[in-house]
Amino acid sequence: MDYHAKKMDDRRMRTGKCRLSFPHVFEVYSESGKYQVQLIIPKTDKETIALISALEKSAQEDGKAKMWNGKLPKKYSGPLHDGDIEQDTTERPEYEGCYYINAKSTRRPGVVDKDREIITDEFELYGGCYVRATLAFFPYENSGNAGVGCLLNNLQKLEEGDKFGSGVSDPEDDFDDDSIGEGLPFDPLA
Repeated sequence: MDYHAKKMDDRRMRTGKCRLSFPHVFEVYSESGKYQVQLIIPKTDKETIALISALEKSAQEDGKAKMWNGKLPKKYSGPLHDGDIEQDTTERPEYEGCYYINAKSTRRPGVVDKDREIITDEFELYGGCYVRATLAFFPYENSGNAGVGCLLNNLQKLEEGDKFGSGVSDPEDDFDDDSIGEGLPFDPLA
């Protein structure tokens, strides 16, 4: 199935198919106190990228009118980041040829599967699975930082993907049949 990006209104959109990274959607991330994810968007998904750019520009105009005295701040920060430039793709190859966006919310996002059934099992949503998200864009100014931020509304898991290097393996991989009976018995006094 082909998942297209869609503009919902002047602030909100639904992404095309992207990869989920650093998901904190069932509990808040302790460092930020918010629910948050990173969405990895292939550079070939021109539709999603164009919508993000258009909604960023709309939020910029709002920021200029309401908080930035008619112009973009000197230290402006946008929501879209280039994975080829801002990530070490030898350590994180999933960012190669992609953009990424950080999306946060103080409200827990709704999470559904491809059939729109609610997902409550936190292990169903992991770094590396494929999702699409509904996002909203807004201008901000806080402690000398200013730009356009991205609000996470909801997530839809589309399909499984290889898990990113979290250091946690699946137990069925750790305990294969070949290892039974190998090695010497453990002697705690040795």
